[in-house]
Parts: sequence; C-alpha cells; structure tokens
Amino acid sequence: MGEKHRIFLVEDHTLLRAGLRALLSLDPDLEIVGEAGNGRDAIRAIAALEPHLVLMDLSMPGMNGIEAMRDIKRRNPDTRVLVVTMHKTDEYIHESLRAGADGYILKDASHDELRVAVRSILNGKTYLSPDISGKVIHGYLSTGKEDDVSSTWDTLTHREREVLKLVAEGHPNRYISDYLCLSIKTVEKHRSNLMRKLDLHNASMLTTYAIGKGLLTT
Repeated sequence: MGEKHRIFLVEDHTLLRAGLRALLSLDPDLEIVGEAGNGRDAIRAIAALEPHLVLMDLSMPGMNGIEAMRDIKRRNPDTRVLVVTMHKTDEYIHESLRAGADGYILKDASHDELRVAVRSILNGKTYLSPDISGKVIHGYLSTGKEDDVSSTWDTLTHREREVLKLVAEGHPNRYISDYLCLSIKTVEKHRSNLMRKLDLHNASMLTTYAIGKGLLTT
C-alpha cells in the first residue's frame, strides 16, 4: 500500500469530530493525524503535521475557520481544505472560497457525499455541495462585478480559456504543461493572468467562475 493521505480535523463539537474520525478511518488509505477544536490550535498543529487535507468547521471559539484557512493557505498553499459546516448563506460560502477553501460541504450531507468530497479534493479537484453550488454560481453572476467580469471574459485569449478549463478540472500545472505542449513557466503565467484579469484569487474561485461560464459541470 502506498503513502496514506494525512487528514486533520478542525471542529469544536467533540461528538461530531469523533463521528468524522470514525467515518474517515474506515478508508484504509486515510489517516487521521490530528484534531483541533479551534482555528488557533489548528494552525499550530497543521504547521507541524503537514496534512494533505484539512476538514474545517467555520464557527468556532477563539479563531473561526475562515481566519484559520487564510493563515493555513498562506503558510502552505498545497494543503487542501474542505469546509464542513451548517452555514449555507452566500456570505459564508464566498468568504470561504476567497480564503482558499478547496471544497464546501454541509453538515447534513450523507456519508457517501462526504467520501466523494474528500476523494475529489485529494485528487486535486474542487468540490461544492449540490445544495450550495447553484447559490455560488448565482452569487458570482449577480454581484456588482457581473458586467466587469463578463466583459473581461471577452478579453481572455483562447489559450487562457483552455488553461482555465483545465485548472477548473483540477489538473496540476505539470499536466496542463504536457497536455497543451507549453512550458511550466508559460502555464504559470497564464494562471497568473487569469487571476489578475478576472480578479479571482485562487483555484476554487476560478473553478466556480468556470462552472458559471459552462466550461464544466459539478
């Protein structure tokens, strides 16, 4: 068996945290390497343990999940974060994506959906719960940026649109480089240009935008 995927749980409710741990431990290639009940403790532990994936609650004492995500992503952008929350309002969803969340799932989701979300994110993709994906798309298309972003879409080159689609599908830069016969530096430049032109600051936001443009489906 290869290296196990290292998982860290951040949830202030002990029973729920125990339930997540029990469920994920059923998969032999997943290993729960640590837990925390608030964002501040999570940041310290994650810096030492370097997990592949963090399951993050949003409402916690001391430091909330959005603040913690910003710090975690700043220290280690490669650490993937799946938000697990009861909040389904636009404010929480959009702020989580801006903070760098790679996925967003509700606490009333089924066990099967949680497994799908975890697998999708570990495979480099973005996962949005079906209950909130439509809200996310509508939110982006109905903001004050709608006209600006729509007109910016027209300024994207064909190559930038190709790169956007591949990024949204969860492919790493190396794959995109090989697939499009481009250098890694050129792919990185295209990604940087996309984020600058669209004013979207991470892969999760690019994915949401791509879904809204019909480049792929959730």
